[in-house]
Formats: sequence, C-alpha cells, structure tokens
Amino acid sequence: MLDRQIETELNILRNEFPVIAVLGPRQSGKTTLSKKVFSNYEYVSFEDYDVREFAENDPRGFLGRYSENIIFDEIQRSPEIISYLQTHVDQHRGNGKIIITGSHNFLLMEQISQSLAGRVGITKLLPFSIKEIEQLNIERDEMIFNGLYPRIYDQGIRAGSFHKNYISTYIEKDIRQIKKITRLDVFIRFMKLLAGRTGQELNLSSLGEECGISHNTVLEWISVLEASFIVYRLKPFHKNYNKRLVKRSKVYFTDTGLVCSLLGIRNKEELDYHFLKGSIFETFIVSEILKADYNTGESFEMYYWRDNHKKEIDLIIDAGRKQLGIEIKSSGTVSEKYFDGLKYWKGLTETDSENLYLIYGGTENMKRNGMNVISWDNVFDGIVKSILV
Repeated sequence: MLDRQIETELNILRNEFPVIAVLGPRQSGKTTLSKKVFSNYEYVSFEDYDVREFAENDPRGFLGRYSENIIFDEIQRSPEIISYLQTHVDQHRGNGKIIITGSHNFLLMEQISQSLAGRVGITKLLPFSIKEIEQLNIERDEMIFNGLYPRIYDQGIRAGSFHKNYISTYIEKDIRQIKKITRLDVFIRFMKLLAGRTGQELNLSSLGEECGISHNTVLEWISVLEASFIVYRLKPFHKNYNKRLVKRSKVYFTDTGLVCSLLGIRNKEELDYHFLKGSIFETFIVSEILKADYNTGESFEMYYWRDNHKKEIDLIIDAGRKQLGIEIKSSGTVSEKYFDGLKYWKGLTETDSENLYLIYGGTENMKRNGMNVISWDNVFDGIVKSILV
C-alpha cells in the first residue's frame, strides 16, 4: 500500500475538528486512505442500501448506533444525514471522531456549509501524484497515457479498460444523482469535446454550438464535472499591470488518462505524435501542482495570465508572500524561446528570477537565464517545497 502525501494533513485535522471530510473523484483512494489513517475506526458504507435506509428513516437512531470513531463512506448517497451531525458532534465533544468521504463536491458542500460550519476539516484527494508512485519507476509517456488512478497500479488493470468503465460508472451513478441529464449520448459527446480543449481557454458558446446545446447547459455541465473533480477551472490572474487581460478561465482535466481515453488515444506511442500532446502534458503538470495544493491543505492559489497581445504565463502560483511564474513545455530539450514569456513577465512585474520556472519533459534540473529549469518528475521537490518553507 503506497503512502499518500495527504496523510500528514489528515493527522493534523484529526486534532482540530470533530468531523473530517475526505472528498474527491470516484476511485481516487478515499476509502483505502481513510481505513489506513483511521485504522481502528468502524467502517460504514452508504453504498449499502440497508445503511441508507436506516440513516434516512431514523437518522438519530443511526447516529446513536455509530456515535464516534466511525468512517462514513460515500456519504453523498444520503446527504441529509449531514444535517443531523451538527447536534451529534456538539453532544459528543472531541475531535477527529467522525470521518466522512464523498465523491462529489456539489451535493456535499451545500450540506456541509449549512450544517457543519466550523466543525469540519475538509480535504480533497485526487489520484496518485508522481511523488507517491516514484518508486514504481514508470516512464513519462506511460504515466500520462495511463493516468494515475490507484486501481490501475494496485490491481494491474489495463488503462483503456479502466477508463471506459470509469466513464460508464460515472455517468450511471453520479450524473444521474447530481443532475437529471437525460441526453446521456450528448453528455458523452460534450465530455469528448471538452477533453479536446484541456489546457485551453473555455469558450462556452463554441462548445455549445458543437454539441447542439445552450450556453447555460454548457455552464451547468461543466459545473457538474468540476463538482465531481473530473475537471478543474484555472482562473486568469486578477492583477492587470496596466494591460488588457483575457478574462476566460482555462479548463483542465484532473487526470490525463481520462483525457487520452476520451480522445481515443490507444497507446502511449500515439500520444507522442498527437497534435494535443503539448496540452495534455500541460494538463499533467497542472494536475500535479493541484494535487500538491490539496495534499498540503490548500496552501496556495493557482492562476494563469494572458494579455490581449497573447503574452502568456502558463501558471502563476500565488503563495501570499511570493508569486511564482511557471512555463510548461513538453519537449525533452530546452529551447531559448521557451523563456520568452518568463522574461516578459519578469520585466512587467519585477519578479525575481529565483521565482521563475520552466517545467519541461526532460530529466535534468538546471539554471538558465538565472531561472529554474525543472524536470517533469521533480515538480514537488523542485517547486512546491519552496512554497511550503
């Protein structure tokens, strides 16, 4: 069983809040993680019909039966029980007694914000990070093609088979529960078109026209995917530096294996020649940094920056006392032109060169133009640690 980076944060939260929520997409390892960190806790799954029926028909009796040191798994299947937890945790004083897990933020967060404000420590678990599986010695393109969902590595499941069934299960279980989407074939087409836009600015009107759906439906469906941790919207940086800025968000999938499956990429060799290789690699790196943020208690904010002259920085990390500018290139060779955006940003913002990074597809770490060049597999040690110091 591989250690997860978020375990440290969970052990801190268990001493701070009565309830700990572990949220994340299906199959990201929430159950395994909860059972490992809280190994002496009783486990109850809301996927079990009898459990749901008991909780819904007699919520107080249910919580009386499971008073403390309990893991409630997939609690979004019966979110009403959360409203009864407030009184329960107030009566049974003590921190870290109840662990809840859930697969989509959309249904849970409304209940949590209304019922458990100030009583719950929230964590978000995405699939494996590069750092977590580095001991497996998986090469870059295989990792990007397979994605990083734990079952692919724990159980040796073929990536293509896993993702095909994952999409089907997601549609059947989660989509029908979150929104009553009846045109499932159109929704699948929408997901495929969105996969083709990963790492790009989100044009709602264009996407709607291609799918034959309204602007509002596109926005609603993206919100569903975001609530389920399937996609992540990266907002534009809010400081204008006297420039006209692009105001659209970018969209990124949180797992590149899912992107490859939706795009019909059949193996890692096809990925190497695919016209979206650069966008997929950028998605891979952005998702890694997003995981690091979640795993360390959401300690920084992420943005991108672009002005109306198409000057752009792929990623800006705002860590309060400092800001990092990051460019992402899939090539295994460093080219001088890759620094153009960083040089422009440095001149515009007077950012110190030490806070400027180029992440590339190669294996060496170095300094160029006074800036940091970081290999694709050194994102956590080479960048994130400098933020956490």
